[in-house]
Amino acid sequence: MRTIPVVIGALALLVGANSAYVVNQSQTAILLQFGRIVRTGIEPGLHFRIPFMQQVKRFDKRLLSFDSQPERSLTAEKKDVTIDFFVKWRIVDAARYYVAVAGDEAQARDRIAPKVKEGLRRAINARTLQELVAGGRADLTKDLVAESNKATQDLGIEIVDLRIKRIDLPEDGTVINSVYERMKAERKKVASQLRAEGEEAARTIRADAQRQVQVVKAEAYRDAEKTRGEGDANASQVYAAAYGRNPEFYSFYRSLEAYRDVFAQDNGLFVLDPKSEFLHYLQDSK
Repeated sequence: MRTIPVVIGALALLVGANSAYVVNQSQTAILLQFGRIVRTGIEPGLHFRIPFMQQVKRFDKRLLSFDSQPERSLTAEKKDVTIDFFVKWRIVDAARYYVAVAGDEAQARDRIAPKVKEGLRRAINARTLQELVAGGRADLTKDLVAESNKATQDLGIEIVDLRIKRIDLPEDGTVINSVYERMKAERKKVASQLRAEGEEAARTIRADAQRQVQVVKAEAYRDAEKTRGEGDANASQVYAAAYGRNPEFYSFYRSLEAYRDVFAQDNGLFVLDPKSEFLHYLQDSK
């Protein structure tokens, strides 16, 4: 008879242990009874259920994420690009989430990925490569988040964010070569333009320098002629004064200068009449 209270106590303890359950702060839960959902949106804390009849399914209500494998798509100008992206999502309707994917996170990712990839493919098909690379990512991801949420609303989840990590050109395509060739052509164009501008600037500098040289030469020639004219005028005044004072001595001095200039030549040959006026001062004084 002593075993009856022990058995009753054990049963009571077992029933009590199966009646209470705890939902953590990072979780949300639903309550099932014979496979049918009888309660949803259970908040964190201590709760009770009918033992052996009701089961608890807990789900992580924090942000979840998955990285997709790089996807290959065509841009608006039919160029191949490889897109690498990741998705941030969370459970917002535990009951719908359980019905759609049986509460399996891997199944949920398998359902989310095709919808996101399809939206991404359509968005890339509508944009050029330059638009994708030059700064259209923010608008692209914003539109994709809204479109993906519409496509996955039957899963009981919300896509919080979608980010493109990389946009690459496939190594086996001809796009890289064409991009490189276009880059080379653009660099050559810029180099040619800079070279032409440099040559134009050089021509301008040379022309200005030549103009300044001509101006300097002209001014120097003008000053030289002015100085030479002033010197000649002074010399003429000196000669005139000397001639007026002693014409004979002036004539003798000028003849000596002429003799010096003529006989200074090493190979010079002069044929003159001995009675020439030029040889006047070389003749016998008698």
